[in-house]
Amino acid sequence: MPDEPEKKDDVVKVNFDFRRELAEKIEGNLASFCYQCGACVGDCPATMYSDTFNPREIMLKVLYGLGDELLGEDSVMWECTNCYNCHERCPQEVKPVEVIISLKNMLADRGIYPDPVAKVIKTFEETGRTTPLSGAVDKQRERFGLPPLSVVPMDEISLLIEPAPPEGEDN
Repeated sequence: MPDEPEKKDDVVKVNFDFRRELAEKIEGNLASFCYQCGACVGDCPATMYSDTFNPREIMLKVLYGLGDELLGEDSVMWECTNCYNCHERCPQEVKPVEVIISLKNMLADRGIYPDPVAKVIKTFEETGRTTPLSGAVDKQRERFGLPPLSVVPMDEISLLIEPAPPEGEDN
Protein backbone atom coordinates (compact mmCIF):
# COMPACT_ATOMS: atom_id res chain seq x y z
CA MET A 1 0.00 0.00 0.00
CA PRO A 2 1.54 3.30 -0.97
CA ASP A 3 1.92 5.94 1.69
CA GLU A 4 -0.99 8.34 1.61
CA PRO A 5 -0.24 12.00 2.16
CA GLU A 6 -1.34 13.29 5.55
CA LYS A 7 -4.69 15.07 5.44
CA LYS A 8 -4.88 18.46 7.08
CA ASP A 9 -8.12 17.44 8.84
CA ASP A 10 -6.30 14.60 10.64
CA VAL A 11 -3.96 16.97 12.46
CA VAL A 12 -5.05 18.48 15.75
CA LYS A 13 -3.08 21.48 16.88
CA VAL A 14 -3.10 22.04 20.62
CA ASN A 15 -3.84 25.61 21.65
CA PHE A 16 -1.18 26.12 24.30
CA ASP A 17 -2.20 29.75 24.85
CA PHE A 18 -5.56 28.55 26.18
CA ARG A 19 -3.85 25.87 28.27
CA ARG A 20 -1.52 28.51 29.79
CA GLU A 21 -4.46 30.82 30.53
CA LEU A 22 -6.30 27.97 32.27
CA ALA A 23 -3.17 26.98 34.18
CA GLU A 24 -3.07 30.47 35.73
CA LYS A 25 -6.39 29.78 37.44
CA ILE A 26 -6.52 27.84 40.69
CA GLU A 27 -5.97 24.13 39.95
CA GLY A 28 -6.26 24.84 36.21
CA ASN A 29 -3.05 23.01 35.31
CA LEU A 30 -4.25 19.69 36.74
CA ALA A 31 -5.86 18.83 33.40
CA SER A 32 -2.41 17.96 32.07
CA PHE A 33 -2.44 14.80 34.17
CA CYS A 34 -5.76 13.44 32.85
CA TYR A 35 -5.34 10.23 30.89
CA GLN A 36 -9.00 10.00 29.82
CA CYS A 37 -9.99 6.92 31.83
CA GLY A 38 -13.59 8.15 32.21
CA ALA A 39 -13.87 7.51 35.96
CA CYS A 40 -15.13 11.09 36.38
CA VAL A 41 -18.27 10.30 34.41
CA GLY A 42 -19.43 7.27 36.43
CA ASP A 43 -21.14 9.07 39.29
CA CYS A 44 -21.64 12.54 37.82
CA PRO A 45 -25.19 13.80 38.46
CA ALA A 46 -24.91 16.43 35.71
CA THR A 47 -24.03 13.70 33.19
CA MET A 48 -27.00 11.62 34.30
CA TYR A 49 -29.44 14.44 33.59
CA SER A 50 -27.81 16.18 30.65
CA ASP A 51 -27.31 15.12 27.06
CA THR A 52 -24.40 17.54 26.67
CA PHE A 53 -22.42 17.59 29.94
CA ASN A 54 -19.57 15.10 30.20
CA PRO A 55 -16.51 15.82 32.40
CA ARG A 56 -14.30 13.43 30.41
CA GLU A 57 -15.08 15.27 27.17
CA ILE A 58 -14.47 18.59 28.89
CA MET A 59 -11.08 17.37 30.09
CA LEU A 60 -10.24 16.15 26.56
CA LYS A 61 -11.11 19.56 25.12
CA VAL A 62 -8.92 21.16 27.78
CA LEU A 63 -6.05 18.84 26.85
CA TYR A 64 -6.40 19.91 23.22
CA GLY A 65 -6.76 23.56 24.22
CA LEU A 66 -10.18 23.93 22.62
CA GLY A 67 -11.06 27.04 24.59
CA ASP A 68 -13.47 28.35 21.96
CA GLU A 69 -15.62 25.24 22.38
CA LEU A 70 -15.53 25.42 26.17
CA LEU A 71 -15.93 29.15 26.74
CA GLY A 72 -18.74 30.12 24.39
CA GLU A 73 -22.13 31.65 25.16
CA ASP A 74 -23.72 28.18 25.22
CA SER A 75 -21.10 26.62 27.51
CA VAL A 76 -22.08 23.45 29.37
CA MET A 77 -19.82 24.36 32.30
CA TRP A 78 -22.75 25.83 34.22
CA GLU A 79 -24.42 22.40 34.25
CA CYS A 80 -21.75 21.14 36.67
CA THR A 81 -23.22 20.80 40.16
CA ASN A 82 -19.81 21.08 41.89
CA CYS A 83 -20.59 17.85 43.76
CA TYR A 84 -16.93 16.71 43.70
CA ASN A 85 -17.82 13.11 42.74
CA CYS A 86 -15.38 13.34 39.82
CA HIS A 87 -12.67 14.50 42.19
CA GLU A 88 -13.28 11.54 44.49
CA ARG A 89 -13.24 9.02 41.63
CA CYS A 90 -10.20 10.29 39.70
CA PRO A 91 -7.25 7.89 40.02
CA GLN A 92 -4.84 10.65 38.94
CA GLU A 93 -6.16 13.21 41.44
CA VAL A 94 -6.78 15.56 38.53
CA LYS A 95 -9.78 17.17 40.28
CA PRO A 96 -11.93 17.68 37.17
CA VAL A 97 -14.37 19.76 39.24
CA GLU A 98 -11.59 22.23 40.05
CA VAL A 99 -10.70 22.48 36.36
CA ILE A 100 -14.38 23.07 35.57
CA ILE A 101 -14.62 25.72 38.30
CA SER A 102 -11.56 27.39 36.74
CA LEU A 103 -13.35 27.31 33.39
CA LYS A 104 -16.43 28.85 35.03
CA ASN A 105 -14.19 31.60 36.39
CA MET A 106 -12.84 32.19 32.89
CA LEU A 107 -16.42 32.41 31.59
CA ALA A 108 -17.33 34.87 34.33
CA ASP A 109 -14.22 36.94 33.53
CA ARG A 110 -15.63 37.23 30.01
CA GLY A 111 -19.09 38.17 31.35
CA ILE A 112 -20.62 34.86 30.22
CA TYR A 113 -22.94 33.33 32.78
CA PRO A 114 -26.61 32.35 32.98
CA ASP A 115 -29.22 34.67 34.50
CA PRO A 116 -29.40 32.84 37.87
CA VAL A 117 -25.64 33.31 38.32
CA ALA A 118 -25.96 36.99 37.38
CA LYS A 119 -28.64 37.32 40.08
CA VAL A 120 -26.34 35.80 42.73
CA ILE A 121 -23.49 38.10 41.68
CA LYS A 122 -25.75 41.17 41.87
CA THR A 123 -27.08 40.14 45.29
CA PHE A 124 -23.53 39.63 46.57
CA GLU A 125 -22.32 42.96 45.22
CA GLU A 126 -25.25 44.75 46.89
CA THR A 127 -25.49 42.87 50.21
CA GLY A 128 -22.30 40.85 50.68
CA ARG A 129 -24.44 37.70 50.79
CA THR A 130 -25.28 35.23 48.03
CA THR A 131 -28.94 34.97 49.03
CA PRO A 132 -31.24 37.81 49.99
CA LEU A 133 -32.21 38.03 53.64
CA SER A 134 -35.81 37.90 54.72
CA GLY A 135 -37.90 37.67 57.84
CA ALA A 136 -38.18 33.93 57.17
CA VAL A 137 -34.41 33.54 57.53
CA ASP A 138 -34.47 35.38 60.84
CA LYS A 139 -37.34 33.18 62.11
CA GLN A 140 -35.54 29.98 61.08
CA ARG A 141 -32.34 31.07 62.82
CA GLU A 142 -34.30 31.92 65.96
CA ARG A 143 -36.12 28.58 65.80
CA PHE A 144 -32.82 26.71 65.78
CA GLY A 145 -31.31 28.85 68.52
CA LEU A 146 -28.92 30.64 66.18
CA PRO A 147 -27.96 34.25 66.72
CA PRO A 148 -29.05 36.89 64.22
CA LEU A 149 -26.77 37.28 61.23
CA SER A 150 -24.09 39.90 61.69
CA VAL A 151 -23.84 42.98 59.52
CA VAL A 152 -21.71 42.46 56.44
CA PRO A 153 -18.82 44.98 56.16
CA MET A 154 -19.69 46.15 52.65
CA ASP A 155 -16.79 48.63 52.55
CA GLU A 156 -14.38 45.69 52.88
CA ILE A 157 -16.33 43.57 50.38
CA SER A 158 -16.30 46.44 47.88
CA LEU A 159 -12.52 46.70 48.15
CA LEU A 160 -12.12 42.97 47.61
CA ILE A 161 -14.32 42.81 44.51
CA GLU A 162 -13.07 46.05 42.97
CA PRO A 163 -11.58 45.35 39.54
CA ALA A 164 -7.78 45.31 39.50
CA PRO A 165 -6.15 48.21 37.67
CA PRO A 166 -4.65 47.35 34.28
CA GLU A 167 -1.09 46.06 34.47
CA GLY A 168 1.47 48.80 34.67
CA GLU A 169 -0.83 51.24 36.48
CA ASP A 170 -0.39 52.06 40.14
CA ASN A 171 -3.25 52.47 42.59
